[in-house]
Amino acid sequence: MARYLRILRRPAALVPFAAAVVARLPISMAALGIVLLIQNVRGSYAIAGTITAALALGAAVAAPGWGRLLDRVGHSVVIAATGTASAGFLAALAVCADHGYGDAVLVALSAGAGLTFPVITPAMRATWRVVLDSPEDRAAAYAMDAVAIETIFVGGPLLLSGLLVLTPRSVPLLVTAGLQAVGAVGYALTPAARRTRELQGRNADAAATSSPLRAEGVIAVLLVALATAIGFGHLDVSIAATARQTLHDTSRVGLLFASIASGSALGGLWYGARRWSGAARRRLPVALGGFTAGLLLLPQVVGRGGELWLLMPLLMLTGLCISPGMIIQQALVDGMAPPQRLGEAQAWLSTAITTGSAAGTALAGILVDLGGPHRSFLGAAAAVGTATALAVVAQRRWRVVRTP
Repeated sequence: MARYLRILRRPAALVPFAAAVVARLPISMAALGIVLLIQNVRGSYAIAGTITAALALGAAVAAPGWGRLLDRVGHSVVIAATGTASAGFLAALAVCADHGYGDAVLVALSAGAGLTFPVITPAMRATWRVVLDSPEDRAAAYAMDAVAIETIFVGGPLLLSGLLVLTPRSVPLLVTAGLQAVGAVGYALTPAARRTRELQGRNADAAATSSPLRAEGVIAVLLVALATAIGFGHLDVSIAATARQTLHDTSRVGLLFASIASGSALGGLWYGARRWSGAARRRLPVALGGFTAGLLLLPQVVGRGGELWLLMPLLMLTGLCISPGMIIQQALVDGMAPPQRLGEAQAWLSTAITTGSAAGTALAGILVDLGGPHRSFLGAAAAVGTATALAVVAQRRWRVVRTP
């Protein structure tokens, strides 16, 4: 842990990182908050799902454009503007839903929140490059950032659940909006975010540089990320269905999600703390293969009735490979995309993950209805297994990777 503590002792690193964590809490809270509010108001999960889908679709479509603006004009303006705009749309959605506005209005507000959703993860990745000179420290920071995201996906829903119990129905989404605005503005005001204008000056020819999608190997990484994220979507639905249909206790879903998230966090911290020899590209099939192996074991346990004492450690072991795989994918994108377009390249990666996760969630729902959660776990294993095969095939294309 010494390397992580050394990084966090630097105010130039700690302050933007903390602000970015707050700004990213809505990643795990916004969609769930919308679903719960709309279901409470309308009494329909179908309508809630449609309104939430508008948020995800808007974010997936707009992210590459915002990433390109990060490269061209710096972070402060882009993150502050998008963060406050998206927060405004979320707050308006909460108020309008509570006051009985029509579905079309709510869909439009949700889409607006998605279209202006701040690309804080690509921004923070660039900030690490600004505040840390050592490649080893940057690698550790990337791992720490990935672990923070895993923590967000556990802590955000827990915070939302507490607010649902203690406050009126629109408050959880309003708090989500407030966190996004505070985190985004807080990040934008940091010296590190303002220093990205120095990068803008050095990258003044960003507009003339070819798209990162044309760089050799980038599309291959995006396809791997897409297939992996389809597995994530299957996994989320499978865990929720396991709690409901196998354990017959929906309150256990938090324990199951915490198990796999804690495994991923531990795996990410371990990966980032080590000094690795050899090319990172060769480690990606290993990480994804380990993830696939864990996913193949889960349906065997769930299909035989499942026991919480067995599922929790198995989910933790399965999660150990998640963060390392995502860290390597981000590093590959950084190492192959044009230096002037790294923000846009990372935003494309976010789009691939968002799109794949949404598709996986939809497919998993069908599999659960057809054969129960064990079949959906098999779907997750098939998706991540496909990602593993793609990572093996793409090794030759990834030989051009430079050190990020």
